[in-house]
Amino acid sequence: MIPAGTAGAAGVPVPAGAGTGTPAAGSPRPVPVPDEQSAPFWAATARHMLTAARCARCRSLTIPPDQVCPHCDATDPEFVFEPVSGRGRIRSWTVVRQSFLPGFNAELPYLLVDVELDEQQELRMIGRLLDGPDSPVRLGTPVRVAFEDVADGVSIPAFVLADGQEDA
Repeated sequence: MIPAGTAGAAGVPVPAGAGTGTPAAGSPRPVPVPDEQSAPFWAATARHMLTAARCARCRSLTIPPDQVCPHCDATDPEFVFEPVSGRGRIRSWTVVRQSFLPGFNAELPYLLVDVELDEQQELRMIGRLLDGPDSPVRLGTPVRVAFEDVADGVSIPAFVLADGQEDA
């Protein structure tokens, strides 16, 4: 178990009481804790702009960036963040009915979607679908990015059904 108050996976802080299996009622949602590598991404999301990291070596986009480019294996990718459209198509989804993190109980149930963004094949993000758990989704349903303001200056990318989704 990760000690409370330390950063867990994806730089999200682990609140006190996490890992007990029973999230505290009324707890605030966890917020990202940007590190040097992810800070440009989170600064852009605070302005409701979605960005992806472009490798200076192979020019491929990735979310999130890592120490090594997942496309060309460059160990010095010199990632540069650039805006992306936030439009994409659902590859997979699940309905979340039980929260294991404090702060999400009020959101239950919710739909979590795996989206491939239009800018590049295999450029994928996972986020909540804000249209609700009963939304008419299927493979290939078009979505666009939306942002959840979860704290002062902190926004989390999420998705909504895109216009024209009936034509998918």
